[in-house]
Amino acid sequence: MNIVVLAGGISTERDVSLSSGAMIYRALQKNGHKVILLDVYLGYSGEDIDTIFDKEEDWTKEIKNISEKNPDIELIKAMRPDGAKNFFGPNVIAICQKADVVFMALHGENGENGKIQACFDLMGITYTGTDYVSSAICMNKGLTKDIFTCHKIPTPFGIRLKKGEERKKIPFPCIVKACCGGSSVGVSIAEKEEEYEDALKEAFRYDDEVIVEQYIRGREFSVGVMDGRALPVIEIAPLQGFYDYKNKYQAGSTIETCPANLSEEKTEEMKRYAEEAYRALRLKNYARMDFMMGEAGDIYCLEANTLPGMTPTSLLPQEAAAEGVSFGELCEKIIAAALR
Repeated sequence: MNIVVLAGGISTERDVSLSSGAMIYRALQKNGHKVILLDVYLGYSGEDIDTIFDKEEDWTKEIKNISEKNPDIELIKAMRPDGAKNFFGPNVIAICQKADVVFMALHGENGENGKIQACFDLMGITYTGTDYVSSAICMNKGLTKDIFTCHKIPTPFGIRLKKGEERKKIPFPCIVKACCGGSSVGVSIAEKEEEYEDALKEAFRYDDEVIVEQYIRGREFSVGVMDGRALPVIEIAPLQGFYDYKNKYQAGSTIETCPANLSEEKTEEMKRYAEEAYRALRLKNYARMDFMMGEAGDIYCLEANTLPGMTPTSLLPQEAAAEGVSFGELCEKIIAAALR
């Protein structure tokens, strides 16, 4: 097949997206497909787009490892003076229309918020992952929590705050996070007033609305769901601090155990909640749900990830591997579901 792996963009998760894209590109190429890796924002300026899938080129040669800090997006925007008028880079739409399927390796804003998915639907472009409606819902952590509550899926108590609103509080310690952020960018733990104010300032750097929710002291887990079926549970234990941007993407920063060391009862309970969340949020193809388990054993669903990371340290591929599914096979399963 002719496949575009779409990555990059201008979200705070740009580096993560490029790393995911490089892994997917190499796996699909090894599987015998004609694959190109395309930056959704920077595009492709060559004049050979009619034969681009026959082009012999290493599309990953300029991609570097994920740094400890999220990238300076203003530098990327400066490379496209016309970026404010058209998000898609040169020839992106034309090349995607020539592909049999677009593998979405995008993360964060304008990748997971449904806008690109809606555009592709209008243009008849087949893509991996869920549709524009569920993408938009899951990108907003406040809406996600509302749906969890409506469907009796346990989630930490929380409130939403907009810029300029009265600073309502919940008891310390609490978690403060950007409402529409990802990869734990703009997420802080506050244990006292001064930390709470600093956490709000940090979260408001990334979004005009933030979530303040109760801090669950305990163990952290994640459960991937493919076509409505939960994969094995994985436990995430950072060596220092919480599962922030650095601990997610720097090798050796976190101990990941899959299948997680849980009782059969707790494993099934968490997987059941993951599948219920998948259905409640009307997700398709694949996704990943994040959980906390309190010290008393209570389970809380935190959020849903509609385009889970596919980097060397990402969780979904590890969960698939626990069932004997290799990275390349996982990519093929995702594509097959998208084509269906």
